[in-house]
Formats: sequence, structure tokens, C-alpha cells
Amino acid sequence: MSTTLQLYNTLSRKKENFEPLNPPHVGMYVCGPTVYGDPHLGHARPAVTFDLLFRYLTRLGYRVRYVRNITDVGHLENDADAGEDKIAKKARLEQLEPMEIAQRYTNSYHRAMQQLNVLPPSIEPRASGHIMEQIALVREILERGFAYEIGGSVYFDVEAYSKKYTYGKLSGRVLSDLMANTRDLDGQDDKRNPFDFALWKKASPEHIMRWESPWSVGFPGWHLECSAMSTKYLGETFDIHGGGLDLMFPHHECEIAQSVAACGHDAARMWVHNNMITINGQKMGKSLGNFITLEELFAGSHRLLTQAYSPMAVRFFILQAHYRSTLDFSNEALQAAEKGLQRLLAAQKTLPHLKPSDKSTLDVSRLAADCRAALNDDLNTAVALAVLAEWIKNINALKVGTEALTAADMEKLNADFTLITSDILGIKDDSQADANRKDLSADLVNLLLNLRLQAKSSKDFATADKIRNELDALGVTVKDTKEGFEWSIR
Repeated sequence: MSTTLQLYNTLSRKKENFEPLNPPHVGMYVCGPTVYGDPHLGHARPAVTFDLLFRYLTRLGYRVRYVRNITDVGHLENDADAGEDKIAKKARLEQLEPMEIAQRYTNSYHRAMQQLNVLPPSIEPRASGHIMEQIALVREILERGFAYEIGGSVYFDVEAYSKKYTYGKLSGRVLSDLMANTRDLDGQDDKRNPFDFALWKKASPEHIMRWESPWSVGFPGWHLECSAMSTKYLGETFDIHGGGLDLMFPHHECEIAQSVAACGHDAARMWVHNNMITINGQKMGKSLGNFITLEELFAGSHRLLTQAYSPMAVRFFILQAHYRSTLDFSNEALQAAEKGLQRLLAAQKTLPHLKPSDKSTLDVSRLAADCRAALNDDLNTAVALAVLAEWIKNINALKVGTEALTAADMEKLNADFTLITSDILGIKDDSQADANRKDLSADLVNLLLNLRLQAKSSKDFATADKIRNELDALGVTVKDTKEGFEWSIR
């Protein structure tokens, strides 16, 4: 059996043997979140997918430099370079500094990733911290004749680029079709062509996030940051570029064009895209207003949920499907994932307590071999979990005595089961941590309600009402009693 890892390369549209540039080193760049809101289920899928790849490559013996960026500037409401900066808009609505918004939601994203047992990347650069690198990249593209400056803004010249290189090779878009089907957009009259994209935008007087540049006081285009930061930390050529399928066009297509225009060759050798999470067949996302935040999932506070789901149940739900397949959300699917997770964890708890025999009736080497074969086949976690499910049956048979293992085989089974489940798939038993969180939550609610009693006794009814209203908004129902109070979670 071959142990060669095969990954589906979006660029070639086929599975390819993964052979890193400089064994045993691997360079991997993954597009992270734009931090203007709490992370939702759609953010969890790429995070878990590339965490799995990170873990598995490390387990195979590679030294992986995993770079995952934070977008905190330049991502406008309309991907065609129009509208307000998403973070600046949020800052204006909440009357905060843009970097306060970026920091708040970066912290929220990190908390959620920790709960999902997603390992931190090797490097996590921010777009706002790499303005000079982005300006240098714009200079290079201008000097090579693949961009033009108009009125303080710099645009990538797609038509000029396409005379020498192929624009659209990642997504399969054809320039002639883009020219025929792309409509003019309000506020984009300074572009030569509506499908050209911004490398640098001159800031309007009301635009908060702005930097000095040779062309104007302005800000970088959204696509520029990833080209600049991947080159800085991984070099002009690296192994894997990853992200969600929704980023393939225009974001990743524009990245390829920028990198080729500046360096004369592709930066990433392999493009890996995870598919989307849908609700009733429609993509989940902030722009569509149909997303469920991870906090709502963990608390069970969304209207589509009948209960709270642990972070590990959410991780298990994501891993149940192959990363390139669409994953449709439903409360029933999460309930099934919760049950599957509990069976897996129960089997893992059972293993250390099994009694060995003087002979083995099972070939324990098959567990690692079959899971390895599944993961080598384009990270097929659905098959890997099916293999584990079969071994859960075997573990239950060992428990009742209808199967037997020697002490050595028992030790190997325990080690392999734990390695696959915990170290590679990243599934852990968080029941105790969840219990601790619930105890802490109860203590905090009681503390707030005791402060409310003190406020009422001091006739500070404004503070008392504020505490009650805030708790109500969080789903805590408060009932005043003669003895003090009672409360419950809706």
C-alpha cells in the first residue's frame, strides 16, 4: 500500500502526489478571516480542514510553516472595489476605532478556534502590519507594465496581463466572457475595464484607514495582502495555498495574477479549496444574513437549534464530510454528529480498561493502515471516521469477550486509536471543560444577580434594570422572589 499523500490540486483539477519543495519542509498559506464580526460556522470549516492538513503533514514527519492571515483592512463591501471598508463600517456603527473592532473580533476568532481544538498557525500576519510590503509589490507590478495609476489609485491591468499569461486558469474563467458579461459599476469609472481590480485605492476624505504611498494617501486592495505576506514568509514559490471555495474567484485568481506579474511565475504549486457549508442548499455567510455564529452553536441560542452543541460535536460534524463536498447544516445533522462523537469518545475511554488475552482474534494493524490510506487519499475524513466506526464495534466486542487481543496488540490498538482520534483528527473529550464552563457561567450569573440585589437595595434601579436586561438578552430569565431571585436559561 502506498503511503504517498495525494491532494486535489484545484489548479490542475485532479489529485496529485504531494511532494514538498524542500523535504522535509512544507510551506502552507491559508486565507484567514476578515475580522468584522463574530466567527460563524462557515469560518469553522476552513479552519478545521487546514488544521487537519497541518496536523497530518506534521505527523508524516514534515516541518510545516503554516501561515494564516488576518484581514483587517482593504476588504470592501463589494468585491469589485466599491463600497465601504467592512471593518471601518463596523467601527462607524459602533463608534469605535477600526483597530478596536479588528482586535475584538480577532480575539473572538481565536477563542472559537481554541474551543474547536484548532492549532494556532506558525505565523499569523495582519494586513495592516504589512503595508510597506504591499506598496513594494504594487511598485513591482507597475514597473513590469501590468498595472496603471489613475487619480491616485492603482489598478491591475487584466487585459495587458492576459496578453502574456493566462488569467482565469484557477477558476476556469475566460477573459472574453468576463469582458462580455461584466457590467460597469458605480464609482468605478476610473478603471480602464470593469474587471480590473484595485492594487491601491486613494482614500476618500471620510475613509478612516489610510496610509501614505507614492500614489496617494490610501489603502491596499483586498487581494494584495495575501500575495505580499505569503511571499514574505514563504518565499516566491511555496507548496500549498488554501482557503474556502468562495475565495477561488476573484480573490485567489487575482492573487495568482499579482504574483505572476511581479515574479514571472506562480507562487503556490498546489491550491486546495474546501467547499461551503449551506443552509437549505444556500451558502452560509454574513452577507446573506443566514449564518449561525459559533457562540450561538455552543450555547444553543439560535432559533434553528433545539440544544447547545459542544465544540467537538461541531468539529466532528465538519469531519464527517469530505472537505471538497458541500456540507448542509441542520439541527438533525448536528444531533447525529453529537451521537457519533459520544460513541467515539466512549470507545476511547473503554480501551485502557480492556483485559488482554493470550491470543488475538483481530488484526490491529488494519486500523492505522486503513485510516492512513483514507487520509492519503485527499484527506478523506469521511472514510477515516467510517474505519473508526468499525473499530468501535470491535472495541465493544472486546469488552464483552467475543473478540480478544494480546497485551501487545491491546497497547498498539490504544496507541493508534488515540493517535488518529486526538492527534490527527483533533477530537478530544471536552466534557469536563464544558462542565467547568457551565459551573463558571452559573457563578457569574449569581454574582451579577447579587450585584443587582445590592443595586436595588441602594435604590440604583437603573443599574438593576440594566443587569436584568443584559442577562435577558443573553437568554437568562430572572424571577424575583422573597428570598432574592431565581434564574434559568431559555
